[in-house]
Amino acid sequence: MTEDKKHVIQQKMLEHQSEARIVRRIVLIITIILAVTIVLIGGGGYLYIQSALKPVDSSSKVQKNVEIPIGSSVTGIGERLEQNGIIKDAKVFKYYVKLKNEGGFMAGDYQLSPSMDVPEIVSRLKTGKVLAKASFKIAIPEGKQLKEIAAIMAKATNQDEAQVLAKLNDKEFIKTLMAKYPDILTNEILNPSIMYPLEGYLYPATYPFFKPNPSVEEMVTAMLDKTREVLADYTDEAKDKKLSVHQLLTMASLVEEEATEKADRKKISSVFYNRMEKGMPLQTDPTVLYAQGKHKERVVYKDLEVNSPYNTYKNPGLPPGPIANAGKSSIEAALEPEQTDYYYFLATADGTVIFTKTLEEHNQEKAKHISSKK
Repeated sequence: MTEDKKHVIQQKMLEHQSEARIVRRIVLIITIILAVTIVLIGGGGYLYIQSALKPVDSSSKVQKNVEIPIGSSVTGIGERLEQNGIIKDAKVFKYYVKLKNEGGFMAGDYQLSPSMDVPEIVSRLKTGKVLAKASFKIAIPEGKQLKEIAAIMAKATNQDEAQVLAKLNDKEFIKTLMAKYPDILTNEILNPSIMYPLEGYLYPATYPFFKPNPSVEEMVTAMLDKTREVLADYTDEAKDKKLSVHQLLTMASLVEEEATEKADRKKISSVFYNRMEKGMPLQTDPTVLYAQGKHKERVVYKDLEVNSPYNTYKNPGLPPGPIANAGKSSIEAALEPEQTDYYYFLATADGTVIFTKTLEEHNQEKAKHISSKK
């Protein structure tokens, strides 16, 4: 009886070992199949992407006219290119552009061919190698205010200046722009204290337009596209400094308005930050003039009494919003102020900016360069 039990136990152990071997073999086979499948899918995906980046037809001599409208998104551009047979896959085009951090595509009528690969097409869209020449260009200089930009736009397109300015401040129009540009146009621009919601957001640059009379919306879209493109390079720095887009453009506008050609913008920026850290009012004259809607060479004491949230002599901290449209150098200065212990500065007649640490030093320089010249 004991021998029989031993035999039965041995038989069962042998059966279990056999079953275990079979299970291990099945697991191994499944693992190999999964690994091969993953490799095939990954490899297939890689090959597909590589193929999609290559020309649709490298031997093609066809030239197609493809229109890229003002304000087109990368997705929209990719879809147009695919519809016209210029690229194989719009999604691959989109991810290539994002991966390579490409941007700054220019609107216009392009002459493109299925024989071009994606990198060449991207290069053309960036450099603006278009079929048609621009009908005209609008140049927005650095430091211009919204009213001045409205005048430039109106003159370039033969529109009424007052109507253009009214459109730029129309609440419904502003809301449509906010929906289109939620990353740069936030609720901060709707602050009741703000004079012009789009002030500071229309980037100073030269804009080509490919039809003779673009609408205000088309012109503003081109400018906001440029603003978004420029600010994208500074997203991380702004977050590190805990500045919203609105605060960044506001500070940049103060630097822009105070700077001269000889000024060190980063030192000017440092004075503003040093004052804010100490709880001192910024006391920058351009905010007083902005509050009054004036352009003057020199601010007098009476100007400093203007009752406005933009008056940085009366109100501490930044004004409600930008007071002009700043260029890249002022934006960078707002993000990267020089480390100084200056609290005052003044510009001399020749444009040189003198920085001082105390009010006494400031008054001495003022007496030397300003008061003595009167």
